[in-house]
Order: sequence, then C-alpha cells, then structure tokens
Amino acid sequence: MTVAQTANDLEDIPLPERRDRPVTLLHRLELAVVAALDGLFRVLGVGLASAVAGKFMRYAGPLIRPVSRKAERNLALVYPDWTEAQRRKTVKDVWENVGRTAAEFAHLETLREPENNPRLEIIGKEKLDTIRESGKPVIFFSGHLANWELGAAVLQRLGLKYAFVYRAANNPLTDEYIIKVRARSMTRYQIPKGKRGGRALVDALKGGRSLAMVVDQKLNSGISVPFLGIPAMTAPAPARLSLKYDAPLVQISIERLKGARFKLTVRDPVDFEATGDAAADTQALTLKINEALERDIRANPGQWLWFHRRWPKELYTKSG
Repeated sequence: MTVAQTANDLEDIPLPERRDRPVTLLHRLELAVVAALDGLFRVLGVGLASAVAGKFMRYAGPLIRPVSRKAERNLALVYPDWTEAQRRKTVKDVWENVGRTAAEFAHLETLREPENNPRLEIIGKEKLDTIRESGKPVIFFSGHLANWELGAAVLQRLGLKYAFVYRAANNPLTDEYIIKVRARSMTRYQIPKGKRGGRALVDALKGGRSLAMVVDQKLNSGISVPFLGIPAMTAPAPARLSLKYDAPLVQISIERLKGARFKLTVRDPVDFEATGDAAADTQALTLKINEALERDIRANPGQWLWFHRRWPKELYTKSG
C-alpha cells in the first residue's frame, strides 16, 4: 500500500449516529456559527486562519473567567511554585492554541501530508510503515496537546487501518457535522466513548483494526492513578484492551513549533511486561500511559488543554 492509498476511505463503512438528544433552537444557531467559521477558515487558508483565530482567542479567551479560572487552578495544583503571572500567561497560550486548533480543523487534509510539507515534520514515520505492513493492530494514544486532531489525520493519510475514538459533542447537530468532517480527513470508522462504543472497540481490535485514542481526560468511573504527580481518576480501557488483545500501546506526540507548523513523533511501544494479575497490570500500565503524557505536557504546558477539572474536587477547595 502506498502513501497515496488509504484504508479508511471505504464508502461502505457507516458513520456513527449523532448524539441522541432533542434538537433545540440554540443547537441550530450553534451549528450555523460553526459552519460559518469553518467556511471562513477555509477561505483564509491555513496560515492566516490559524493566526487570526489564535490571536483572537489569546485575548478573548481569558475573559471567559469560569473556564480560565479552572485552568489557573489546575496550574496552581501542578506548579505550586509558579507566580500568578506565570499561570495567566500560560492560560493565554492555551487559549491561543485552542483558537488555532479550531481554525486548523478546516485544513487537516492539507496539514496531514507526510511528504514535502513545510508545516509538518514526522519523526518515526518508519514505525507507522512497519505497523501498517504488519497488519497487527496497536492502540495509538495521545493527549489534548498542540493540534490533537492531527495525529489521527496523519494515520489516515499514511494508509493505516484504524478506528478513531471520540467524545461526542453535546450539540447533536454539531456532533453530526464534526463526524462528517472527520470522515474526510481521518476515518469513517469512528467510535463514540462510553457505553455506545464499548463493544465496537473490541470488534475493531478483533477485526485487525488499530485504535486512535485521546486519553488524558477525567473518568469518574475509572481508576485512581497519578497524573502530573497528583492522583486522578483515569480511564483504564486503553491498558485493559492492550493487555487482553495483545495490542501494543504507541504514543503519538504532537508539538506546535510555530504558528501552524508541527512536529509529530511516533514513540516506541510502551515497554511493559505483564505479571498475569489483571488488576495490578492495568494499574501499572495506566500509570505508564499517564507518565508518557506527562512528559509531553511538562515540555509544553501552554499547548495542553488545562480547562477540565482533572483532579478530585477537594483539592481545588484546599487550593482556593
């Protein structure tokens, strides 16, 4: 299979149903805004669209205090020695990255090109070639860093057979819109997180299809594992699936270099030797996943999405 060929453009793969919620007028208005911005970003081109959206959100985002305050509190937990000025500057960086990522969503088909692309440097491409040619599924994992949509888009362009695991948007119309965009730039094989997609994850692996997962968000029903040095409820599914189906865990690291330019690094499979104790192995392997994500976050804290309440509520109460 050549780079120009892809394993995920098969028209007979049905797209997932949108989120099952009643559609409101607000949902329709939100979709109209999303579609209009998407059209504008396409017209502007990737460089200008990224710059305009990034600069706007750098100044407008911090004014959304309930959201920015969460990020500041998260930073205070992880970096207690930082000054308030350091935290606020990092929050501005985060907002800029979010704005740029939203604008770049319209240009993933351009950004994902692996050859002669001044906007993308790929380290370890040969590892993806080996995985593709082996036909053995792996579990690709990453976090909400830099442009976190880009990794899966590159996998598609390089012809890997995989399923993309996603969190459904709250707005069912926006959810449907995003699913269709991802079908063009990523894969038609998309699996929603939660009960809806549980069986599909297993079916994908059994069918020889890799998984691409973003795994840095809180899961209340998960297991407590240190994340950035603080115990956090973490999804055990990547570790459990890896152990049960002998699917290596491969981290995709993405770093924003400058503007709409990126370095994508394919890491070696996570080194882990199972003991046979399923619970202990899941705990230990999940810790290794969190530690891998932590290295990327600490290297570029302004490129991670600090807006989620990742740690136990009582810690925020203590920190004020």
